[in-house]
Amino acid sequence: MTQRLPPDLEPSLLTHYPVLRALPTEDWAALCDTAGWLELPAGAQVFNERQNCMGFPLILAGTIKVVKSSAGGREMLLYRVAEGDSCIITSSCLLGHSPYAARGIAETPVALLLLPIPLFEKLIGEQRAFREFVFHLFAERIAKLMQLVEEVAFQRLDQRLARLLLARGQTDHCTHQQLADELGSVREIVSRLLKVFAADGLVALGRQRIRLIDRAGLQQLADSGR
Repeated sequence: MTQRLPPDLEPSLLTHYPVLRALPTEDWAALCDTAGWLELPAGAQVFNERQNCMGFPLILAGTIKVVKSSAGGREMLLYRVAEGDSCIITSSCLLGHSPYAARGIAETPVALLLLPIPLFEKLIGEQRAFREFVFHLFAERIAKLMQLVEEVAFQRLDQRLARLLLARGQTDHCTHQQLADELGSVREIVSRLLKVFAADGLVALGRQRIRLIDRAGLQQLADSGR
């Protein structure tokens, strides 16, 4: 259930979304009066497939992961939405008047402001700065999704796993299933590849922990398909 934005969080909203500073006084007042404030715990579902969109979210704290599920229950991480970002699936639903085609899950505790649809449509139609902000983030996210499609279609899974491990840091506290979900694969295949990496001296495996031993070797593997 949404609530009104607490007044003490207005500075944080303007810090994360400076484009809102350009709003006319009446639009800013409408935002403060009609937008809903929502706080969700980690693991909570933010939106579901085939659900109608209720508004445009502005993230002030936390991260939402957007995933696509197959009929067989497998999932693939499409992208993450963090503070100051915009969810392009939400944007496309609002602009195309269509339901969600993916799921949004709070990866961490999340605090967000939900702009009601009429206000979102008014700002898109009348405020150039807001419209350019939404479309700029839309274009950035589409480019990253195209990169994901290219990786899935043309790169081997071991290359993608090596790149993911490098991106996640020196020591990664996660399960093999979490890595499989992010890669759109299955746990058994990821576990098999990690054992190969460990045998080659690239990583050290522990209980829900993967420590990088040879970053240069992983980088060479990650780059081998480029």
